[in-house]
Amino acid sequence: MEAIAKLVSTIDGWLWGWPLVIILFGTHLFLTFRLKFIQRYIGTAIKLSITKDDFATGDVSQFSALTTALAATIGTGNIVGVATAIALGGPGAVFWCWMTGVFGIATKYAESLLAVKYRVKTADGTMAGGPMYVLEYGMKSKPLAYAFAFFGSVAAFGIGNTVQANSISNMMVNQFGTPTWITGIVLTVLTGIVIIGGVKRIASVCDKLVPFMAIFYVLGCLVILVMTFQTIPATIGLIVSSAFTGQAAVGGFVGSTILMTARYGVARGLFSNESGLGSAPIVAAAAQTRNPVRQALVASTGTFWDTVIVCAMTGITIVNSGVWNSGLNGGDLTNAAFNLIPVIGPIVLTIGLLTFVFSTILGWSYYGEKCVEYLFHSKKAIVPYRILYTIAVFFGSVMSLAFVWDLADLFNGLMALPNLVSLIALSGVIVSETKKYLWDNNLDEINQEEMVEVDL
Repeated sequence: MEAIAKLVSTIDGWLWGWPLVIILFGTHLFLTFRLKFIQRYIGTAIKLSITKDDFATGDVSQFSALTTALAATIGTGNIVGVATAIALGGPGAVFWCWMTGVFGIATKYAESLLAVKYRVKTADGTMAGGPMYVLEYGMKSKPLAYAFAFFGSVAAFGIGNTVQANSISNMMVNQFGTPTWITGIVLTVLTGIVIIGGVKRIASVCDKLVPFMAIFYVLGCLVILVMTFQTIPATIGLIVSSAFTGQAAVGGFVGSTILMTARYGVARGLFSNESGLGSAPIVAAAAQTRNPVRQALVASTGTFWDTVIVCAMTGITIVNSGVWNSGLNGGDLTNAAFNLIPVIGPIVLTIGLLTFVFSTILGWSYYGEKCVEYLFHSKKAIVPYRILYTIAVFFGSVMSLAFVWDLADLFNGLMALPNLVSLIALSGVIVSETKKYLWDNNLDEINQEEMVEVDL
C-alpha cells in the first residue's frame, strides 16, 4: 500500500503540475479569444440567473442549477486551497488564481452550452446531460464518454465527499475538541436526508444554503479587511508585483520563483472553480432554459462568484493580514487571519467551512450519480450509489486521508482530459450556437431542436 500510495502521489503531482495547468489554462485562453471575450456578458449572465423563465424545458430552475453547481464548487479549495497556494507560491499566487477565474468563465460557458445542447430526455421525462453525453452524441466517441463517467463517479467519492468531510471534522477537533465520529454522524445523517430526495431536493437546499454561506464568509473577510484597511493598497501592489517576480524569503516564508508562483496560483484556481473539469455541466443540463446559450451564460457566473470573488477575498485577506509569511500552511493560515477578529473569528471561519463542505458533498453526489446512471444505463444504479456515497461521508470524517486525497485529485484531473478534448473539437459548434442566440440577439428564442430520448 505504501508503494501504491507513493506512485499515486507521484502521478498526481505530475498531472496537476505543468501538464494539466498548461492544458486547462490554454483552453481558457483559446475559448476566450474564440468567443470574442464572452466575459463581457457577465452582467447579462447574472441578470439571467435570477430571472424566472416560464417558457423553459428542464427539471430545475436556472438559479437552482447555478446554486447546485456553486454548492459543489465552493468548498475547501476556496479556504484551504487558496491559503496553500499563498504558502507555496507567495502573494503573487493570488493574482494567478484570480486570472484562472477571469479566463475560466469562457470555459465554463462553453462546456455548459454543449451539455444543454446534447442533453437527453429519459423515460420518466427527466433530463440527463454532461460531458459523457457530449462525447457520445457530439463527438460520437463512446470510449471517451465512458472514461469520463468512470473518472467522475470515482472522483465524487474523493474530492466531493471524503476529503471534504475530513476537512471539517479535523477543524471541529482543533477548534472545539469535537470527536471526529460525532461530526461524521451529523454530516452523514444530513447528507442522507437531502440526497435521497434527488436533484430537486438538493437544488432546494442549495438555493437557500449557497447565498447564505457565500455572503456570511465574504462578510467575515470584509471585517478583517476593514480592520486592516490602511495596508490594502500596499497589499494589492505586492500581489501584482509578486505575480511577475516571485517572492524573496520573508519571515517564515521560504521564497518562490515566478514559475512557482504562477504554477501554484493557476493550479489552485483551476482546482477551485472546476472550469474545464466537466462537473458543473452535469447539473447545467438539468436546468429549465429556452436554449443552450441562456443556461451557458448563467453557468459561467459560477466561476465568477467562486474565483473572481470568493477566492480573491480569501487571498487578499490572508496577504493583507500579514500572516502569509508566518510559516503556516493550508487551513491553519486562513485560521490565523480570521483570529484577527476577536472571539468570533474562528467561529465565523468554522461555520463558513462547514457550509462550504456540506454544500460540496451535496453537489458532487448529483454529479456522481449521473455518471453512474450513464455507466450502467439504468436509474436502478442510483439508489445504491446514494447509499454508498452517504456512508462514505462518515468514513471520510474519521479516517486519515492523505492517500485518498491524492487518489481523488488524480481522478479529478483525469475527468478533465476527455472533457477538454470535446471543448476543442466542438469549439465550432460553441461559436455557432453563440452567434445564433447571443450575437444575433435571439436570447429569448426557444430551441426547436428535437431532444434525443433514451431508455433509462
